[in-house]
Amino acid sequence: MKIVIASDHAGFELKQAIKKNFTEGFEWLDLGTDSLDSVDYPDFGEAMAKAIKNKDAERGIIVCGTGIGISIAANRYAAVRAALCTSPEMAALAREHNDANVLALGARITGFDTAMDCVDTFMKTDFAGGRHKRRIEKLDQGL
Repeated sequence: MKIVIASDHAGFELKQAIKKNFTEGFEWLDLGTDSLDSVDYPDFGEAMAKAIKNKDAERGIIVCGTGIGISIAANRYAAVRAALCTSPEMAALAREHNDANVLALGARITGFDTAMDCVDTFMKTDFAGGRHKRRIEKLDQGL
């Protein structure tokens, strides 16, 4: 599965750890950042959104300090349904009920093991469809 991943400086180390821990069956498209030097999270949320819109990857992962800013930035784009998850249960429900295509993580607020469990769950969980499909269709209609 091809996955696009991006972070700001606060999420850089977690982004790198995710790529290192998930190698089998994953092809990573890394949109940066490439260091701990300060950058602006909206730039990386936008890059993620463009990659999802262009179908460069099936799913994505974005990381910043809390996950809040970068998920807000990415969710400004219609092609993205980014879910900020702090537990594997949230990651499962984001996929099952909301057909989330981007997982947002907060490197400063989510422990390493929990973050890895969130990624694993997010990647293994399918959209349930059914009654949830009509709700996603309403989201896709926009405001």
